[in-house]
Amino acid sequence: MKRYDVTISRSARKELENLEDNLIESIFSKIDSLIINPHPTGSEKIKGSKNYWRIRIGDYRVIYSINKKFNLVEILTVRHRKDVYR
Repeated sequence: MKRYDVTISRSARKELENLEDNLIESIFSKIDSLIINPHPTGSEKIKGSKNYWRIRIGDYRVIYSINKKFNLVEILTVRHRKDVYR
């Protein structure tokens, strides 16, 4: 089974630092699942983008890209749903 490396961009890391601890735990649990399956149930490709996907965690969205050639998932953004697509 193919495993993916997961990296978190600097901006996403800063966004995570401003969240509550219990929410951070939920988000990291979902991010950890991307190591084995970068397309978990509920993930959707973002329309109009080449390789951006999103997963929902409550009212928050995690935007990430997948590089299958290098087995890499890069977390780009972690934001509230009202702000994520702006």
